[in-house]
Amino acid sequence: MSGKNLFGEGGAFAPMLKKVIENSLEAEMEAHQDEQERTKGIKRSGKGKKTLKSRFDSFEIDTPEDRQSSFEPVLVKKRQTILADQLCGKIIGLYGLGMSYRDISAHIKEMCDTDISHTVLSQITDRIIPEVKA
Repeated sequence: MSGKNLFGEGGAFAPMLKKVIENSLEAEMEAHQDEQERTKGIKRSGKGKKTLKSRFDSFEIDTPEDRQSSFEPVLVKKRQTILADQLCGKIIGLYGLGMSYRDISAHIKEMCDTDISHTVLSQITDRIIPEVKA
């Protein structure tokens, strides 16, 4: 209604995505804290903050935490800061098409507005290519 881009900086998409991600993480935490886990003494310890980058915008989310740090979220993993669907798969696909690490790095920079070094790209391909061949 205001004429702003839905997906750009300050757009409406980032707040909606933030809400969906936070609600999903809460559901994951509730599933993690089933009756068996509570008998082991696993209790919530509050929330942490994390800034995620998407191809549309950067935004901060609240992440649930437990006292023993045993909660491993699936949607947004620990230490993950780039919200990209199967980024490793995309890197392997680009590598398989014959793109150089430099070209892949430039493409990821354009798509996700983040820098991935040639070394990291090499490590990703070195780890995943043997799995793909198997």
